[in-house]
Amino acid sequence: MDKVNVTIDGIKIEVPAKYTILEAARSAGVKIPTLCYLKGINEIGACRVCLVEVVGGRSLSAACVTPVTEGMVVQTQTPRVRNTRRSTLEMILSDHNRDCLACIRNGNCELQTLSETYGIREISFEGTKSPSQYDDVSASIVRDSSKCIACGRCVAACQKQGISVLSFINRGFETAIGPAYDISMADAPCIYCGQCIIACPVGALHEKEDDERVWNAIMDPKKHVVVQVAPAVRAALGECFGLPIGTRVTGKMFAALRRLGFDKIYDTNFGADLTIMEEGTELLNRIKTGGKLPMITSCSPGWIRFAEFYYPDFLDNLSTCKSPHQMEGAIIKSYYAEKKGIDPKDIFVVSIMPCTSKKTEADRDEMFNPSLGVRDVDAVLTTREISRMIKQAGIDFNHLPDEGPDQDLIGEYTGAAVIFGATGGVMEAALRTVADILGEQDLPAIEYQAVRGVESLIKEAEIEIGEHKIRVAVAHSTAAARKLLDDIRDGSAPEYHFIEIMGCSGGCVCGGGQPQIDAQTLMDIDLRTARAQALYEEDVIMPERKSHKNADVEKLYQEFLEQPNSHKAHALLHTHYQRREIYPDSVLQSNDTE
Repeated sequence: MDKVNVTIDGIKIEVPAKYTILEAARSAGVKIPTLCYLKGINEIGACRVCLVEVVGGRSLSAACVTPVTEGMVVQTQTPRVRNTRRSTLEMILSDHNRDCLACIRNGNCELQTLSETYGIREISFEGTKSPSQYDDVSASIVRDSSKCIACGRCVAACQKQGISVLSFINRGFETAIGPAYDISMADAPCIYCGQCIIACPVGALHEKEDDERVWNAIMDPKKHVVVQVAPAVRAALGECFGLPIGTRVTGKMFAALRRLGFDKIYDTNFGADLTIMEEGTELLNRIKTGGKLPMITSCSPGWIRFAEFYYPDFLDNLSTCKSPHQMEGAIIKSYYAEKKGIDPKDIFVVSIMPCTSKKTEADRDEMFNPSLGVRDVDAVLTTREISRMIKQAGIDFNHLPDEGPDQDLIGEYTGAAVIFGATGGVMEAALRTVADILGEQDLPAIEYQAVRGVESLIKEAEIEIGEHKIRVAVAHSTAAARKLLDDIRDGSAPEYHFIEIMGCSGGCVCGGGQPQIDAQTLMDIDLRTARAQALYEEDVIMPERKSHKNADVEKLYQEFLEQPNSHKAHALLHTHYQRREIYPDSVLQSNDTE
C-alpha cells in the first residue's frame, strides 16, 4: 500500500495515500469536527464545518474530501479556521428550530454538541426562516423540516438503500428535503426502514413515538399488558446507558421491563423459533411439491414493503409466514389468552423492536384477527423509546441484576432464535432445523459460517445434507436485494431454493430503531459486526440451539396448533401481501389540491 508523510498540527505521521485529511487526522489523534460527513454514506464536503488550513493553499479545505499528499502540512486550529467554523455553525443555527429542550435529540444531537464545543452563545445572522413542514401522518416516521440542516445525510442513506424516496426539493431559500412532490411520508413509496433517522444528525427525522400509549396501558387496571422484546435489542440497548457498543444486556433488559410494570415479559425469540417451524416446513413443502422457488424470508417488514412497491412479481416467492413478533402477538391473543382465561380484547401486546418499519407492519390490515376482533400487536416501541421509558421511571439500568423472561407457556427460546437479529441469522436458524429433518438425525455441525458476516452484501452457499443440496443466498439492505432480484430476473443467478433478505445492512442489529451513534464514533467501528457478535455470544451459551428443540413450541403444537402449517397455524401465523403503486395519481392529485 502506497503511503505518504503528512504533518497535522505539528504531528508527523505516515498514512495510506488514499486517505483524506480527516482520516489522517484521526490516525494522528486529532479530531476534526464534521456534520454532513457520514463514513461510507455521505462524503461530500457540503457543510464546511470540517474546514482546515493546508499550508501553501489559497483557501481553506474540507478535510472530509481533500486527499492527503506527500509532505502536506495541515493546521486545524488556526484563528481563521476556528472563526470560520463558528460562523458556519451560526449560519446553520440561524435557520434552525432551536427549541432544543423539547427536541427528541436533546443531549444526543451533533449540531447541539458542536454548538457547545465552539461556545455558540449568540447568533449573528438572524432573519426570516425557511418554510417548514411537520409530517407525522405515517405510523413509522415523523419529518420535521424546521430542524433540517440540509446536510444530505438522509438523502444519501436513502440512495444507498436503493430507494431514493428522500431528495432535495425546491431551490434557493425554499430548498428542503423530503419525498418527491413534497408529499407526506405516509404516501411515499417508503419502506420505513428508518436508515434516514439513523443518518440524521439532528431531530429532523425520528420515529413515531408510542410510549405514552404504552404507559397508559400499563397504568390501566383493566388491561393485561404483555411485552415481548426482539433479539437485536439486547445487543444495542446498553448503548443508551453509556455501555460500550456491542455490550449484551439481556439480563438487565428483562429486569428493567419487569420494573416498568408489564404484567408479563416474554422474548420475541419464542416467536422466532415458531417462525422457523412454520417457515422451514413451508420450504420443505415447496421443495417436495414443486412449489414456487426460491422461497424468500418474510421477517423484515422493510423488505416486504420494498417487494410490494418495487418487485411485486416476487410476491409469490415470499414466505407466507408473519414475522416473529406478529406470530408471538397472535399466539398471546389466542393460546395464551385461552390458557390464562383472559379476554383477548383485554390483552395489550407491546413489541420492543430495533425497527421503525415494525410500527407500520403492526398497523397493516392483515395483522388484524377478525375472529377475535383484535390486532396481533397493539404497540411497537423502538430500542430508543424503551430506553427513554426506563430513564423516565428512574431505573438505574447499569446496576440492575440479571433476570430472565417469564417462563410459563411461551417463555423458552433457543440459540437459533437469538441470531435472527444478525444478517444470515434467519437462514442459519432455518438450516439448523431443515438439515436435521432432511438428514433424519441430530446433526452436530450447526454453525453455517458461509451465511455470516458483513464483508459482502450478498452471500451465497450450497449446503449438502445427505443426498440433498440446498442452494441459498443472503442479502442485507434493499440495495443488495435489488441486485440479487435483478440477477434472478435476468437468469444470471443460480437456481436458489431459499433466500434471506433483510431491509437494513447488517440485519436487525442496525435497524432504524436502534441507538443513534455520532458520525465521529462510526469512523472507528462497524456497528454491524460489534452488535452481531453479542448475539452469537448468546447463541453459544444456550442449552438448545435448534428451534425444533424448543419445548414450549413443541407443547404449543401438541395442545393448540396441531402441527406446522396446519389450518389453525395458517389462520393465526400466516399472511398475504399486496402490490403497491408508486406515487399513484390519487396521491399526487390530492397533494396538488392541498
